Order: sequence, then structure tokens, then C-alpha cells
Amino acid sequence: MAEAMKGLHRTHRCTEVSNQNIGETVTVMGWVQKRRNLGSMIFVDLRDRSGLLQVVFETKDIGEEGFAKAEKLRNEFVIAAVGRIEKRAGAVNENLATGDIELRATELRILSESETPPFPIEEDSQTKDELRLKYRYLDLRRPDLQRNLILRSKVATLVRNFLAEEGFLEIETPILGKSTPEGARDYLVPSRIHPGKFYGLPQSPQLFKQLLMCSGYDRYFQIAKCFRDEDLRADRQPEFTQIDMELSFVDVDDVIDVNERLLARVFQEAIGVEVPLPIPRMTWQEAMDRFGSDKPDTRFGMELVDVSEVVKGCGFGVFIGALDNGGSVRGINAEGQGAMPRKKIDALVNLAKDYGAKGLAYLAVNEDGTYKSSFAKFMTEEELSALVQAMQGKPGDLLLFAADQNKVVYDVLGSLRLELAKNLGLLNKNQFNFLWVTEFPLLEWSEEQNRFVAMHHPFTMPMEEDLELLDTDPGKVRAKAYDIVLNGTELGGGSVRIFQNHVQEKMFEILGFTMEDAYERFGFLLNAFKYGVPPHAGLAYGFDRMLMLMAGEDSIREVIAFPKVKDASCLMTEAPNVVDLKQLDELSIAIQAEE
Repeated sequence: MAEAMKGLHRTHRCTEVSNQNIGETVTVMGWVQKRRNLGSMIFVDLRDRSGLLQVVFETKDIGEEGFAKAEKLRNEFVIAAVGRIEKRAGAVNENLATGDIELRATELRILSESETPPFPIEEDSQTKDELRLKYRYLDLRRPDLQRNLILRSKVATLVRNFLAEEGFLEIETPILGKSTPEGARDYLVPSRIHPGKFYGLPQSPQLFKQLLMCSGYDRYFQIAKCFRDEDLRADRQPEFTQIDMELSFVDVDDVIDVNERLLARVFQEAIGVEVPLPIPRMTWQEAMDRFGSDKPDTRFGMELVDVSEVVKGCGFGVFIGALDNGGSVRGINAEGQGAMPRKKIDALVNLAKDYGAKGLAYLAVNEDGTYKSSFAKFMTEEELSALVQAMQGKPGDLLLFAADQNKVVYDVLGSLRLELAKNLGLLNKNQFNFLWVTEFPLLEWSEEQNRFVAMHHPFTMPMEEDLELLDTDPGKVRAKAYDIVLNGTELGGGSVRIFQNHVQEKMFEILGFTMEDAYERFGFLLNAFKYGVPPHAGLAYGFDRMLMLMAGEDSIREVIAFPKVKDASCLMTEAPNVVDLKQLDELSIAIQAEE
């Protein structure tokens, strides 16, 4: 039977007591993690969000009635215990913060009883994700998840404090906005008062934060909820959180400077990791050429090598065909993997095909200096030697080559180097390699839409020295855009924004928007720009991704209190779900049954 608090007040959390409190009478409250009944004594590990404390029940301290009550305790009962802190009589537990002390209970109250949980409440749970997420309120009691959410709170506080010191104002922007169908799909919210019209939930506060710069707020930030109706992956959710910021009267270096200092402060104070400043910078082109990725993982080598010149004129049709079609031949050296079994090489070939390659050419350098290769018969001994030399191949190495259009070659080798690094155990979660990637292309060609689309968004400023190329060769224009990358994950990205009318109009023209289209979509921003707009720039971090990396987790679900699963549903609340017809009628919405 649950008892009331009856004026009892908690004096300490479980691990807020220490040797300093020996001899003091304290009151602790929490959940029973484990109970051991030794007949004359009962030991309980009591758990709250701070950790565990051993509570000892003995008749001489608590009386017969209290001891009888302690015998009823089971896992996950919620209790209050009053007693003296003493040195542990038994063995010290080195793994616990309170491992050398215990509470000798003089009073016990059972505040709430518990049924047997569907899975053990323990660290590193082996329980299936589906079951954990269905009972997320129990899953959230696990110490490792609680540590993650405590870290999340701590990082948010550090970010707020740092940005406030740097003169940023925290301003909230609307959740109910206008749908702008450029980019990922919006979540739509029907309006009852305006039948047939819809709000769009924000994918980011982009337009509002630019308006705040027009309104003279100088430096804005927000820890903002954002929404995207897209297919999910390990580091994606339909609703996610951004650390969003915008600054006036700045250029690229100013934004990078303040953000480097922010990262250094947050990583040092939250997880004790020193971020050496300045963070290295690399242009987008260099990142693609060396790593096959615009978010390179620099914790290991295995960089791409362009061997197009070396194989020019060789007898291997695949290489020659790629070069004749304006593509390239590039390779990576998996050092020491020359003896890789054929089955594993075939798996790498299949991975390459998944990324658009027709195949993958390989060459293993045997320990005796001879070669085992999928294409050796098409090349002379001299050509093979020159190729191995260009790749700095040594006996025992495995060389892998992709030959195709550059985009395919980058995708294939960029993915292969990550797959190999994972398989070879080269990815150290305790190593934090930051990198700025700069000078992205302003535009990319969309085969599907048969037009240029903005690589970031339509308000990104071209580099001044490339402005004249907007008319002659738009595909070559570089943007004043920058991404901050950590261990091969894009942590955040931003750009300097267009603030001159003629540049913005030219941008819309290249993207295939008429001015009518542009005003239809973004009229409120374009009108604001007519009334004096400062040069401005910004950046937004994926807050959940940042925390995932800080906590050493593989999925952002482990750092979000109530995440969705892959089909964007919540197993615990069963959202999304059907609603009453009355609600739909009020919204002027009819559901059409599928044929």
C-alpha cells in the first residue's frame, strides 16, 4: 500500500552524500534497483538520477514493523529512507561514487509499488529497441540514457551562456509558418479558421532570422525545434533541434571565429575534450579530391589518389572509357589488406555498385612483389608498376580503383574508405577531429528538374570573385558557405547571405524562378530587403547530432527523450493516429479511402 510523504523532505540525492556526511541523519528517495535479503539484514541499492546508494535495513535500527516493510520491497518500488550515513561494514565497491558508505535506515516509507518491468533497468541494455521505445518511460530510467539527457541539458546551458556573453539575443521564431516547397517536404497543419489553407512547420528558422537582421537585432540565436517530412536514418528524426544563429555586419571569418570558441568551450566544459584552435579549413574541392566526401572523416588516412594520367593510354577498356567520357580514375590504398579473402572483396564490389559504379577494379600486391588483380591481363608490367608506385603500394597492400564520372568516383571511394575503416577498427570514438569545409559550389545541376538548384538555399552569397561567372558558367560559381564537420559527420552549416537586390534577382533567375514566383514564396523577405538590410551571415548546428557524437552513441535516438522510429511513428503514444470525424469536419478535411 503506497504511503504519503507526510511532511518528509528529501535532504540529498543518492550520490550527494559522501564520507563528509558520516554520522549525519539524511533522507533519500528513489527507486529500488536491487534487493538482497540475508535473513537478519536486507540490502537495497537505491537509484535516482544521480546514481546508487546502498541502504541497509536491520531490526535493531528500524524495528520489527519497518523490517517487515523492507521485506516487501521489489525492483522499481519508489521509497523514502531516513537514516545515518556510516562507513560500509562490508567490502568497498570501487565502481560506485558512494561505494565506501551506506545508509543505516531508521525509517522506511513505500511511496509507490511497481509491477515487474518488461525488461531490466540496466546500463548497456540488450533489450530490442522496439520494446525499449514502447516503454520509453522505463527505458529513460537507465543510467546511460539519463547521463545522455543530463549532458544534453548541460550543453544547452553552456551554449546559451556563451552566446549571451558574445552579445547574442535569444529570440523565438514561429512554429506555424508558410509552407515553402523548395527542398525537403514540409509537415502541414490545417487551419480551422481558413478552410482549405495550411501552415507549414519550419524546416529551419532561416527566413525569420534574416528578417531579425533586417530589424537591427545584430546577433540572434535560438535552440529551435525544426521539422522535416523525409525518410529517416540513424542521425535523422522528423522533429529535431538546431542551435541556430545569425550575425550582422560580418563575413566568413567572423562567423568561424565565434563558433570555434563556442565549440572549444562546450567540448571542454561538457566532456573534458580540448579542441585545438584554429580548426583546420579545407575547400570543398580539396575535400572531394582527397576524401571523396564533403564531410570527410580525417581520423584515418586512406586518401583518394587520382591516377588518370598514369593509366592514360593503357589497355584496360574500363579505365580508358571513363577518361574518354570526361571522367577520372582514382584509387585508395587499404594498407596491409593484400590478403583479403575474395568473398570480402566481392562485398566491397557490391557496395561500390550500390553507390552507382558498374564495378570496382582491385590489385593486391603480394608479399613477394607480384600482383593479384582483376585487370592485370589488360596492362603491361611497366604500366602496373607505375600504377602501384603512384598509389605508394607496398607488399601486402590492397589497391581499389573506381573509374567513372567524378561524382560516382567520389561517392564510391568515399563510401569504401569509411566501410574499410569501420571493418578495420580505425574509428576511435574518443578522438574528435574537427574540420571546416569552405567554398562549396553555389549550385548543383538536378537531372530530375533539368535545372540548377541551390546547394544550400537561394539566399547564399556567391564568392565576390566568381560573380561574373553567374552569367557565363553558373556551375563553377563558389558560395560563401561553410560546414563544420566532426569525424565525418556534418555538425552544422551556414553561409554569408545575399543582401544586394541585383544578386538575389540573378540567383532567382538561375534557379528558374520568375520574380512573380520568388515574391509568391518569399515576398515578405524580399520586401523587407527594400528597407535597408545589413550584410549578414549565419550558421545552424544539428544539436542532436552533436550530442550523439559527444556521448559516443551511434544513433540520435539515444540523446532524445522521446524519439520516433524509422516510419516517423512513436511506439509509446502510438502517434500518428486516427482522429474523430468531428475534428476533420471542423477542419474541412475529408479522408479519401485508397482504392
